[in-house]
Amino acid sequence: MTSPDLHRWPPGHGTHRRSEVTAVVGYGEAVWQRVASEVLLWKVKTASGFAVDSTGPVSPGDRVTVTAGLLGLTIVEPVQVVAVVQEPNRSGFSYRTLPGHPVHGEEAFIVHRHGDEVRLTIRSLTGAASRHPWRGLFPLLLVAQRIVRRRYLRAFR
Repeated sequence: MTSPDLHRWPPGHGTHRRSEVTAVVGYGEAVWQRVASEVLLWKVKTASGFAVDSTGPVSPGDRVTVTAGLLGLTIVEPVQVVAVVQEPNRSGFSYRTLPGHPVHGEEAFIVHRHGDEVRLTIRSLTGAASRHPWRGLFPLLLVAQRIVRRRYLRAFR
């Protein structure tokens, strides 16, 4: 749904909140090589304060548990990798949330370059989880998601 392989993300998915944000993370071949590799090792998550129970590169079908600490609580986020892209100018992946995740949806992390400029794009489709207590906390989770998205955009700088 978040299509990390596509340069332009087509409209759609009206049942979820849609977001696409991009930031420049650096310039040059060395930055590209580092970031294109690190995104496939969950660095965008771990550099943003999350723990990931996988040490290897992302692979379609992988089920991974991401955890976050917030106000002394540990929040568990089970996810499944649904797509991986590795091209000469594009590298990244997307995952979908699994039952128990605070929200329902999909998120993609895409590193791409245009000339010398290296960029990170985050795409997300977010809906309320089907279970309590997360469903009732959905408005607060949307605020938290915006804060975390900013962390993602700084993860490779």
